[in-house]
Amino acid sequence: MMNYKKYRKLPEINLPDRKWPGRVIDKAPIWCSVDLRDGNQALEVPMTLDQKLKFFDLLVKVGFKQIEIGFPAASETDYNFCRELIDNDLIPDDVAIQVLTQSRPEIIDKTMEAVYGAKNVIIHLYNSTSTLQRDVVFGFGQDECVKLAVDGAEYINKLIEESDNDTNFILEYSPESYSSTEPDFAVRICDAVCDVWKPTPENKVIINLPETVEYTLPNVYADSIEYFATNTSWRDSICLSVHTHNDRGTGVAASELGILAGADRVEGTLFGNGERTGNVDIITLCINMMMQGVDPVLDFSNINECIDIYEECTRMKVDPRHPWSGKLVFTAFSGSHQDAINKGRKKMAESMSDEWAVPYLPIDPADVGREYEPIIRINSQSGRGGISYVMEQFFGIILPRSFQRDFLSVIKHETDDNSKELMPQEVFDLFDDYYINVMTPYALSTFSEHSLGDKLSEVEAKITHLGKPVVIKGKGNGLLDAFIDAFTNYTGVKFSINMYNEHAMETGTESAAITYVEIKRAEDGKIFLGAGVSSSVTKSTIRAVLSAFNRMIK
Repeated sequence: MMNYKKYRKLPEINLPDRKWPGRVIDKAPIWCSVDLRDGNQALEVPMTLDQKLKFFDLLVKVGFKQIEIGFPAASETDYNFCRELIDNDLIPDDVAIQVLTQSRPEIIDKTMEAVYGAKNVIIHLYNSTSTLQRDVVFGFGQDECVKLAVDGAEYINKLIEESDNDTNFILEYSPESYSSTEPDFAVRICDAVCDVWKPTPENKVIINLPETVEYTLPNVYADSIEYFATNTSWRDSICLSVHTHNDRGTGVAASELGILAGADRVEGTLFGNGERTGNVDIITLCINMMMQGVDPVLDFSNINECIDIYEECTRMKVDPRHPWSGKLVFTAFSGSHQDAINKGRKKMAESMSDEWAVPYLPIDPADVGREYEPIIRINSQSGRGGISYVMEQFFGIILPRSFQRDFLSVIKHETDDNSKELMPQEVFDLFDDYYINVMTPYALSTFSEHSLGDKLSEVEAKITHLGKPVVIKGKGNGLLDAFIDAFTNYTGVKFSINMYNEHAMETGTESAAITYVEIKRAEDGKIFLGAGVSSSVTKSTIRAVLSAFNRMIK
């Protein structure tokens, strides 16, 4: 049994008049990627300079205007990367690079040196503020903690004032381990930093409130954000930022509730890479907004490119079930799901509606650059709807209901016996073998039809019976009736047509017809199915009858 008694629940915030549960997210926050710093430091093998450059280009391409590029005073690679971007003019004019620094003069000096000459720079100052960090790591109290932050803020001010370049500096402060810091102390230390920086509504500072380790329910984090926003003395001059991790698996929820609670800005990473279980996944947040009709501002319409670059640069893999991004998230194996998706897409096509409404697909896969083909895949859990979808989407074959039911048993047998998924071509090949390509013992060679007047026809057909040619003749009301008369006379087996259906289909570059028939055996009334394909509808009809007959006498 797990020893739950060794853990202590953090105290919750008494916020009886909380406002955030009644709010909605109706616009995107300011997004800041921390992939190149927080994400990179969590990799088994950190990114090389070239990989960082490639990743930076991707972040710019999808629309990030604030990108944390590293901790230049702590890593030579980060320092060189920062200089590479600046010295080679690789940073767009509307993008601000963000650099992290501890509250120590020598670290701040190296950081300011690293960003010299950049147009827009966010200097991100931090120190740990939680009771645990103060007691265990630093061995000091609240006053010493505040002094450390204030000293760093003052030193940054001094260096900016002495700077001889035209850099637009944006200042950011993070009380690290904020979510396990006493709420009133978090307000105190952040306000002390703001007292030094003296922001204005026109020249705001970023106060970033990180859930460095996720200890509580996301609603508790939201309460803390609202508490801070309500109690700080500098709210109008602060861009309030959240930075959530995913230790409890609710990083996305914590960020979303943080936005409801008043956050103006979100720091996170692509696909949630980061320490331990990772940072909040900004892609998931963006697509969550999009599916509620809110412009997420960032553009993830080519999710496959994002995945390719992410996996190449980080050596990490995007899980097949990762929200919105995994290769299986738009895939249905369940029969009932497949049927609902198939019907939903058909109804949208019929109604020509611009509003997405397909069961089990909360968003249109095309909006993130995914193809429709992999949506429905066939295994032992699949149903008629899924099989029908695959046959129609890939091969232009619209199966009648009786064929759907009958073919389902074929699919189930194949997938159960072999414990495997069937690819579309395998599904078609099974259908071909069972219903279309049934030429034993009888097969059609040629036929001719002659009108006898009064809608009567005479048919002369050359067929093969166990490979031997046979000529048969018959009369009837039209081609099909005449052929059945001829065939019945030859075989001595009486049957009738119970269902007939046909439609045009596309096979490669040639148009063909497919005919479906049900024949009913006169002896016992049993039904048998067959299909025929030909560029000629009349030929496909006769082939369908012979396929059904061959299946009947097997």
